Amino acid sequence: MMMRSSAAVFLAFVVMVSPLLASSQPMPAPPAPPTNNSRLEKAYVALQALKRAITDDPKNLTRNWCGPDVCSYYGVFCATAPDDPCARTVASVDLNHGDLAGSLPEELGLLSDLAVFHLNSNRFCGALPDSLRSLHLLHEIDVSNNQLSGTFPSQLLCLPNVQYVDIRFNNFCGEVPPAIFEKKIDALFINNNHFEFTLSESFSNSTASVIVLANLPRVGGCLPSSIGDMAGTLNELILLNSGISSCIPPEIGKLDKLTVLDLSFNSIAGTLPDTIGDMKALEQLNVAHNRLAGEIPESICALPHLKNFTYSYNFFCGEPHMCLEVPHIDDRQNCIAGRPDQRPGEQCIEFMHQPPAHCDAHGCFAPPSPPPPVYAPPPPVY
Repeated sequence: MMMRSSAAVFLAFVVMVSPLLASSQPMPAPPAPPTNNSRLEKAYVALQALKRAITDDPKNLTRNWCGPDVCSYYGVFCATAPDDPCARTVASVDLNHGDLAGSLPEELGLLSDLAVFHLNSNRFCGALPDSLRSLHLLHEIDVSNNQLSGTFPSQLLCLPNVQYVDIRFNNFCGEVPPAIFEKKIDALFINNNHFEFTLSESFSNSTASVIVLANLPRVGGCLPSSIGDMAGTLNELILLNSGISSCIPPEIGKLDKLTVLDLSFNSIAGTLPDTIGDMKALEQLNVAHNRLAGEIPESICALPHLKNFTYSYNFFCGEPHMCLEVPHIDDRQNCIAGRPDQRPGEQCIEFMHQPPAHCDAHGCFAPPSPPPPVYAPPPPVY
């Protein structure tokens, strides 16, 4: 599901092997130590500061981080500078899955040519350094699965070339600036934090191919009717367990490149629009654990690539026989006559007697009172 952009990152690796001379011949003189330019000297300062800020390195990843030859450091990759063919520079730092503990120092801003910064699955804490805003060549940042905290890192808004943003599974909190959806990025993963904001119209300005806002139960807001404006780029949209109270706007059918749509574990009501049947690339559709009702449109089950259709724990009253031919469906805990494991009849009758959900032009509504509690498994984790 998760996708990485095919970034044009300037990383070149050349391995030079010199044959050994015969033992009868004199051994060649050892190579001269590397001569650092100003870029590598700044990188040395930055990486040494990072090493000092690391309080636990159980895998000894930074054991060889000694001396001025930063291009030989584990996890550090150098390349020709993009603006000087005669200079070497640090283009990538990749310490994924290192189990490193510590903090991230301000000196990281000295890595001015950095294109890739990967620190996922470690134990870094504290805030992202403000100096990251000076990394104007940064293309990918992945600091997921750490213990980072503070507000949304606004430094990311200052990076003109960033395409891949992954800050999921941390302790960030507060508002998510609408401007993040205005940036020309390809993938945005901010799920599993403590953000609290309202989904606004700016959401549909995003040009990303993958957006994951899962497990942010204090997001709220509505699916904007302008969601169809994302049709040119959007490929995967994961909004499960995000506190959305909304109808599904019929304009969603314009997302003809979408392959994955997950709206489960929200407060979405109304009916499934039959325009979803226009989403010809759709492979996975999950609307489980909402307050949807009515009939499942046959056009959805006729989608040519649909492999997984989950609409359990709603109040649907009918489904076309064609839906049973989808490779994997889950229609449990609805009100569909003749199907196994449905809601008790009294729950369905009570729901039918409640006022129907009415959505305004923005897709928002005041949800009716909830039905009697029904055990539901926790939402999946992305």
